[in-house]
Amino acid sequence: MGPVRFLNDRPSHDLTYSDVFMVPNRSSLTSRMQVDLTSTDGVGTTLPLAVANMTAISGRRMAETVARRGGVAILPQDIPTEVVGEAIDKVKASHTVYDTAVTVTPGTTVGEAMSLLPKRSHGIVVVIDEQQRPVGTVSEDDAANSDRFSQVRDVMNPDFLSIASGTDPVAVFDELSTRHVEAAVVVDADRLVGVLTRKGALRSTLYSPALDPQGQLMVGTAIGINGDVSGKAEALLSHGADVLVVDTAHGHQEKMIESLRAVVAVRDSLADGGGRRIPVVAGNVVSRDGVKDLAEAGADVLKVGVGPGAMCTTRMMTGVGRPQFSAVLDCAETARELGRSVWADGGVRHPRDVALALAAGAGSVMIGSWFAGTYESTGDLMTAPDGRMYKESFGMASARAVRNRTKEQSGYERARAGLFEEGISSSRMYLDPARPGVEDLIDQIVAGVRSSFTYAGAATVTEFHDVATVGIQSGSGYEEGRPLHASW
Repeated sequence: MGPVRFLNDRPSHDLTYSDVFMVPNRSSLTSRMQVDLTSTDGVGTTLPLAVANMTAISGRRMAETVARRGGVAILPQDIPTEVVGEAIDKVKASHTVYDTAVTVTPGTTVGEAMSLLPKRSHGIVVVIDEQQRPVGTVSEDDAANSDRFSQVRDVMNPDFLSIASGTDPVAVFDELSTRHVEAAVVVDADRLVGVLTRKGALRSTLYSPALDPQGQLMVGTAIGINGDVSGKAEALLSHGADVLVVDTAHGHQEKMIESLRAVVAVRDSLADGGGRRIPVVAGNVVSRDGVKDLAEAGADVLKVGVGPGAMCTTRMMTGVGRPQFSAVLDCAETARELGRSVWADGGVRHPRDVALALAAGAGSVMIGSWFAGTYESTGDLMTAPDGRMYKESFGMASARAVRNRTKEQSGYERARAGLFEEGISSSRMYLDPARPGVEDLIDQIVAGVRSSFTYAGAATVTEFHDVATVGIQSGSGYEEGRPLHASW
């Protein structure tokens, strides 16, 4: 697999995703469905997508939802290890096809049930009895005119659609369409298993979940470079983490190399005992030397990106960083020479950016802020004065993140650390009414990337990198490609 081809000479200056475009090639592909988007990074995902380990974004709900569609979410390093372990356990216990239901008992208040509704995008709360048997469902419409202190037994819909676990998704879709309802309750021997929507039925035939060797959903975890790195790595591996991400903003430093070697040593010791060899990701870097040093220290995948993230102020604060397309391009070339892969981390705002990152050689693309404005991100759903729903997001080097990380320290130490934060502490990430769930965004991304592959004439990620041809464009060239939602 060689470097991406340029339409004209490769420029001497570095490039962002907005600086480049892709030229169509002669193609034998007749459908987007002929494209296989299995990642080339060795992690084992069926989509080349990873959710960034940001506290405001990646949690249990995000992890299980993304894994069902083939990607992997990385749980943040700022969360206590025992809490992360519990989250891993819950992801592993989640069904690989059906969405996890939001459940209440008949005596739960309507107000409490409605507060739980935004935790999932399927739009219903399932009412269960003491034997975990569904006895009704509650939607926003069911509770619209009721007192918030009344009980759900008074407003629930007992005439819900119940289907047996294992029912053919096509049959479920047809039944939902016939009855004009959005979601079915899935049961096994009358006990609740999960929820399946019409879109969920369609997606279950379009995507392959990312599964571990035991057939459970995959989930990754991040580890910082301070504290008991070895102990945390061992604990996370014991809970079943499928990928470990050794993460710090400046990955090309001695402390990172020391911590990375410690994590790799723990991983290898467990693998030597007959365990599975878990891939280790490390970063962030943007240079060939950074890739070489972390690869030599044992990293299987290098995380690439300094400063392109929507919540990151590093470049404006420090002048440090690198335009992301060129960073991925150079780091991916070096990683291939060493038998490694890269994740393109940051700067992704449109499906085209994901495609261009893959063209530059990324094995997977890490997405953060774009997924913050979804039902599945960890933040609470809020409503702006204009009625739009949003969630708050923040950078991992911001004052808010620093406060979370240093809460065990003395007031003096916390105050001192707070003087040097970087990153945005609070940003409103509005939910797109047309795509409020992370699965909706994945649909959009996959549709765009699959089309990119067909334009390039590539059926796999490896072929795409081999045949993709990119050119350089001006700012007006980029603007020319932006759609207009109203006449000019």
